Amino acid sequence: MNPQEFREVGHRVVDLLAEYLEHIEQRRVFPNVEPRTLTELFAETLPQDPCPAEKVVGELEEKLLPYCTNVGHPGYMGLITPSPNPVGIIADFICSALNQNIGAYTIGPAAVAMERRTVRWLTDLAGYGEEAGGNLTSGGMMANFIGLKLARDWASQDMAQQEGVQERWAVYASEERHVSVDKAVDAVGLGRSALRALPTDADFRIRLDALEEAIAEDRKRGIRPMCIVGIFGTTNTGALDPVRELRAIADREGMWLHVDAAYGGGMLLSHAWPMRNRGLELADSITIDPHKWFYAPLDAGAILVKNERRLTASFGLKPSYLTDELDRANERYQYYVHSFEQSRRFRGLKVWMSFKRYGAHQIGEWIDGNVRQAKHLHSLVTKQSEFEPASEPPMSAICIRHRGADPDEAQSKELHAEVARRVEQGGRFWISTTELKGKTWFRINPVNFRTRTEHMDQLLALLRQECDSVLQSRLQANGPPSE
Repeated sequence: MNPQEFREVGHRVVDLLAEYLEHIEQRRVFPNVEPRTLTELFAETLPQDPCPAEKVVGELEEKLLPYCTNVGHPGYMGLITPSPNPVGIIADFICSALNQNIGAYTIGPAAVAMERRTVRWLTDLAGYGEEAGGNLTSGGMMANFIGLKLARDWASQDMAQQEGVQERWAVYASEERHVSVDKAVDAVGLGRSALRALPTDADFRIRLDALEEAIAEDRKRGIRPMCIVGIFGTTNTGALDPVRELRAIADREGMWLHVDAAYGGGMLLSHAWPMRNRGLELADSITIDPHKWFYAPLDAGAILVKNERRLTASFGLKPSYLTDELDRANERYQYYVHSFEQSRRFRGLKVWMSFKRYGAHQIGEWIDGNVRQAKHLHSLVTKQSEFEPASEPPMSAICIRHRGADPDEAQSKELHAEVARRVEQGGRFWISTTELKGKTWFRINPVNFRTRTEHMDQLLALLRQECDSVLQSRLQANGPPSE
C-alpha cells in the first residue's frame, strides 16, 4: 500500500466512522443476528493473494459494522464498557501507525515519557505522593493480578518469587468482588481456597465484623493473613468499602491493602459527589481503569502503587538481550523491568489525549450525568410498587427487580432473564441481570456520555411493559387457579 492509497483508504475509514458515530442512536444496541449466521459469514480459508484495500473495507461495512454491540449507543447500560470518546479513537489510530512498544525505552522513548506522565496524573488523582508509580495494563483483570503479586512478594519479603509459596496465606474480599480477584489469588499460587469471600451489609459493603472473625479464625488454624482487597465501586451496585477501617486492620495484622477502583475510580473526577476524601490514598496498591469511566477506548487499565520501588522488587529482571548499554546515567525508564509485561501497546496515548482534549472537568461532568441518571431511576422505582431497588446508587450502577414472581426465586430468575432477552431483541436498550443476596435483579449501569435522563424513563417503562407481558403469558399458559 503506497502513501496515496493509505491516504484514500484512511479518509474513507474516517468518513465511515464519523457517519457511524453521528447516527449511532438510530442503530440497534445489539444486533439481530444468530451466532451461526456470523460463523458462516466469516467462514473462509486463509487468504493467499492480495485484495484491494477498498474491497476489504467494503467487507467490513457488510460483515462487521451491522453486527457490533454498539456500546456508544445511549441505551447501552450493561457491562461497564463506556462510550469511547472520539479523540481516544483517533489516538488508537495514531498508536497503531507508530507501533511503539513501550516495554523497552529504545522502542518508544516519547511514548514511555507520555505514559509515565499519564500514570502521574492518575496517582495524583488517587492522592498518592511523589514516590508513587505504576503502569497501564490491559484492564482490571491484569491490574488486580499485579496487585496480588505485589502483596505476595511484600508479605514473603520477596522470597515467594524465588522459592514459591512456602506457607498458607489468606486473602480477604467481599462477596461483591470482581472475579479477577479469584483468578489473581489462583494465579499467584495461593489457590482459590485461600480467598475468603466475606458477607456484605445492607449497602453491599464488606462487613468489618465478618473480616475480623475470618482473620481470627485463620490465625487459630495457622494461616497467615496476607492481603485485604477493598472495593471502591462494586460492579453490581457501586458500593464503596470503608478503606480507612480496612487500612487500620491491615496495619494491625501486617497485611497489604489493595483496592479495586477499576469502576469507581472515575468518581475521583466527580464534582457533585466528590470521593477524593474516602481514603483511597491509604491503599498500598490500586486498580483503576481509564477505559471504564474515563471514557477512553479499550484497552487501558492501570495498576498504581504507593511506592514505585515495590514494582521493581517484584518484576526487576534484566535479560542480556534487553540490556541498554547506552543508558549510562540510568535515565531510560524500562517498563519491562518495572512491570509484568514486556511487549506493551502504547495505551497511554488515548488517555493522555482524552485528558488534553476534554479536560478533567468535562469528564467529571459526564460522570456526574451518569450518576444523576442512576439516581433518577432509583427515585422513579421507589415511587411505585412493581419494582424495588437493591440500594440507593452511590455511583451509576443500579440494580432493580420486579416483584411479580415473589416469593418464588426460581420463577423470578426466569422472569428477569426472559425480560432481559426481550430487551436485547428490541434493540433500544441493553441491560444485564445479576444476583444479590440470593435474589435476581436487573443490573443497569449508564457509563455513556450520550445517555440522557429521558432514556431512564423509557427503560423503566419498557421493563414494566415486558414484565407485565411475561407474567400475563404465564397466567394464560397455566390457566386460572383451581378452587
